[in-house]
Amino acid sequence: MSNLKNDLPSHSDASCLFEGMTSINAIIHAIESGTNDRQILRIFFDRDKTTSKSRELAFLRKESEKLGFHIEFTNSTVIDKITTGTTHGGIVAECTQRAYPVLDATFVRQDGFYVFLDGIEDPYNFGYVLRSLYAAGVDGVVLSERNWMSAAGTVARASAGTSELLSVCIADPASVPGVFRQCGYKILAAGIRNSVSLYDADMHFPLLMIVGGEKRGISAKLLSQADEIVRIDYGRVFRGSLSAASAATVLAFEALRKNRNT
Repeated sequence: MSNLKNDLPSHSDASCLFEGMTSINAIIHAIESGTNDRQILRIFFDRDKTTSKSRELAFLRKESEKLGFHIEFTNSTVIDKITTGTTHGGIVAECTQRAYPVLDATFVRQDGFYVFLDGIEDPYNFGYVLRSLYAAGVDGVVLSERNWMSAAGTVARASAGTSELLSVCIADPASVPGVFRQCGYKILAAGIRNSVSLYDADMHFPLLMIVGGEKRGISAKLLSQADEIVRIDYGRVFRGSLSAASAATVLAFEALRKNRNT
């Protein structure tokens, strides 16, 4: 163990801060499974929590021996200074940045289910989307170069750590349909105009689903490259749109349902 140093990290640093054991557990699992290349540099642990969080401390001590990070004991004032949330429980991880590969055919598995997220407006909504996609069994997520992974700690909290467990790659939006089509994938996009109900759409794998944000939606260029546009039917007349998280959840779990016996 090491004593607290004066080089406290901030959210503007090149490193990333992850708050709470849910996010930290996900990072450790991702490191051990090879899902991503992020590394834990050190753990800040509130010394007043060593009794109430004794199980967590024992786990982190064991993992520190395997993964080579330091545990630094500090106080709640320091923890509050370096964090943005209030649910960290006195435990914060400083980690390296994660590298995201560029989309190519090697990223795409045979008969898989992938989602391309285009234009999600904020990191919390983005995290909620990732949580739903992970729960629905999505094999991977494709993002444009402008995305919310720069706010990795916030996204990890909102996604309950699943942002670290998902396979993620980066791509120029215009190139995404072509890569998946060459791999034999059907491409569906969420939309309204010239659409079919998701209950009538063929959503069998291999499948790429394109989901846009509730404000900007999916670009016309991307929509034109979809094999089919699918809509979510409402239970009453309603002119509003669902949040991206809600729409992605409905679409992903309907795809899961339609493939449950395959």
